[in-house]
Amino acid sequence: MLDALTVAVAVTALALAAWCGHAAYKDQPTKDWHFIGMAVVTLLALAQLVVGIVQLARGERPEQGTAVFIAYLIGSFAAVPAAGVLSLSERTRWGSVTVAAGALVLAVLEVRLYDIWGN
Repeated sequence: MLDALTVAVAVTALALAAWCGHAAYKDQPTKDWHFIGMAVVTLLALAQLVVGIVQLARGERPEQGTAVFIAYLIGSFAAVPAAGVLSLSERTRWGSVTVAAGALVLAVLEVRLYDIWGN
């Protein structure tokens, strides 16, 4: 697995969490700029999903099992978009809290992916 990509996804996810957490602190819902940030993080997670699948197709195997690795890859790709959809249904500060929480979950999933791969 590409360590630089894992770090990039985790750092951008933490930046998104801080940004949306600040919006929630200021009693603001998610805005268009937040959705652009979510798109950037989601594109990085998609790149990681593709890289992970390519590495598996080339015969490389994670230390802790392929099924677990694939499940975490899919979960990390889906975390921020799911939070974004939920934030659309809650157009208060709690929508921003939802996105911040989803981004924090993504950062934790990245650490776990790193462990599963065996680095």
